Amino acid sequence: MDLHLFGEGKHERIYEKLGAHATTHEGKQGVAFAVWAPNAKSVSVVGDFNDWDSGKNPLRSLGGSGIWELFIPRLKEGELYKYAIKTRRGEIFKADPYASMMQVPPDTSSIVYKSRYKFQDRAWITKRNKRQAWREPLSIYEVHLGSWRRITEESNRPLTYREIAPLLADYVLQNGFTHVEFLPLKEHPYGPSWGYQVSAYYAPSARYGTPDDFRFLVDQLHQAGIGVIMDWVPAHFPKDAFALARFDGTALYEHEDPRKGEHPDWGTYIFNYGRNEVRNFLIANALYWLREFHLDGLRVDAVASMLYLDYSRKEGEWVPNEFGGRENLEAISLLKELNELTHRECPGTLMIAEESTAWPAVSHPVYAGGLGFDFKWNMGWMH
Repeated sequence: MDLHLFGEGKHERIYEKLGAHATTHEGKQGVAFAVWAPNAKSVSVVGDFNDWDSGKNPLRSLGGSGIWELFIPRLKEGELYKYAIKTRRGEIFKADPYASMMQVPPDTSSIVYKSRYKFQDRAWITKRNKRQAWREPLSIYEVHLGSWRRITEESNRPLTYREIAPLLADYVLQNGFTHVEFLPLKEHPYGPSWGYQVSAYYAPSARYGTPDDFRFLVDQLHQAGIGVIMDWVPAHFPKDAFALARFDGTALYEHEDPRKGEHPDWGTYIFNYGRNEVRNFLIANALYWLREFHLDGLRVDAVASMLYLDYSRKEGEWVPNEFGGRENLEAISLLKELNELTHRECPGTLMIAEESTAWPAVSHPVYAGGLGFDFKWNMGWMH
C-alpha cells in the first residue's frame, strides 16, 4: 500500500517511510533506511559505523517502485550517514532527501534523529482550528533568525532556537504583532542566501540547534499567543552535488530539459511537478512542517515563477504547454492540490502566496476556480 500510494503521489506521510528511522524490527533495535533512486545501479548506506565503505551495507531494491531499503541492527540515533549511489557514470554520495536532521554546514552528512519533544500548545491549536483568519487582525513580523540578534562576545554568533524564544516572544508582543514569519529555516548550504536555496527539505537548519530545539521555539511562541509562519520554497532547489541535484545520476527531482528544469535567474533546478513521486515529496513536506512542528502557515515563495513556463525567459528559451500556452499546468495542479490538502488536514493553517503578477483568483477557493491560497503576499511591504 505504501509503495502504491507513493507511486500515485498520494502518500501524505511518506516521510515516515522514506529516510532513516530508529525502530525495532523482528525484536532487534536499529535503524531502517529507505530512499527513492529508480535509476541507480545499486545503493548502499555509508557512515562512521562502516568506515564509509560502500561495499558493506547494500540496500535491496523494491522493484519498479524505485525504492531501496535496509534495516541495520544495533545502529543508534546520532549516526552520520549518506547514500552511496552507483550510476552509469560512477559512484556518487548523497545526503538523504528525507533526513530529519543534517550536520551544521559546510558539513553535509545526514543524521539519524528521533524527536522526543512534547508540545504544550494544545490550547493554541484548539483555538486556531476554529479561526477564520480573514476576519481577524493579522500583523506579521518577518524574521531572519540568523541575523535578528547576535552574541558579539562569542564571535558574533547567532542565537539558538532556544535562546531566541523568550526574546522574540517579548519583542513581538511589545510591538503588537500577531505572527512571526521566519525566512526559510530548512537546511541550506549557503548562509547569505537567507535559506531560499534548500538542500534538505525535511531538516530544520542545524546552525541554530536540533529539530526539537526548533519545536521548542514554535511551542514557546504559541504559548505566548503568537502564530508562526515559515517561508517554504517549492519553486527551485540548488545544484549542490551532495543534495537533490541529479540524485541518482539522472534528472530525478528536476526536469532534464533546461528550458523547463533550470531557473535562469537563480542558477538553480526547477522541480518536475508532473512526476508523482516529486509531487509527493513536496506536498508531504508542507504537511510535515504543519503537523510535526505545529506551524500555523506557510508563505509559498516565488509562486509567479511556478505559474509561467516563460518566467524570466526569452523567446525560444521555454517550452509551451500541451495547449500551446505559457501556463505551467503541472505546477498549477500541484498548488491547487497542496492548498486543498493542507486546509483539510491542518484546519486553521494559512497558505500565503508570494505572487507578483496579475494571475487571477490566487486567493479564491479551488472549487471557485482559484488557486486556493488564503492570502497573497503584498510585495510592496518588504525590507
